[in-house]
Amino acid sequence: MTERTAGTRPATLAPAAGHLAPAVTLGLLAAWAVHDAEELATMNRFVRTRVPALRARHPRVPERAWRAVESMGGREFPVAVAAVAVFIGAAAAEGHRTNGRSAFYQTALDGFGLHGLVHLAQAAATRGYTPGAVTTPLVVLPFTVWARGRLRRAGVLRPASPRRAAAGLAVAGAAAFGSHALARRVLRASGR
Repeated sequence: MTERTAGTRPATLAPAAGHLAPAVTLGLLAAWAVHDAEELATMNRFVRTRVPALRARHPRVPERAWRAVESMGGREFPVAVAAVAVFIGAAAAEGHRTNGRSAFYQTALDGFGLHGLVHLAQAAATRGYTPGAVTTPLVVLPFTVWARGRLRRAGVLRPASPRRAAAGLAVAGAAAFGSHALARRVLRASGR
């Protein structure tokens, strides 16, 4: 719905000035869900078909790293994704509750965007598709840039800095590694 004032362009009826639309904060969970749906849909095939070729091409990569990648092709990955969903959902909810001011939300948003750059680096390093590489340029990066722009316009965006970028990457890494550790424990406890 739009409103027209004499001599101006139509203005979209949006939340009051300084108040963020829910899409900015809760949209983090939606963008993450689209991205991780791609990963869930493609991970098993990637592990089954691409990892053996990559392993042969890169014999200096430690065996432990290959085992970690291969573990993503089984039951562990969906459980880890569910754990990250809780984390991202909490960050999005906190962002919504604080009108985008939450350091937790903004750090998770930064980590989401920066982890997209890791996906692109993985695809470049493997010279081919890796899970998450399609939705990174279509969803992850555009959403992150858009949401940060909205936060900036609302006057609540914390300034970018190398320290904040490192924090975002650390949070993304901790969420990824922590969720896999949790998934392994859950699967062991359930006897799977």
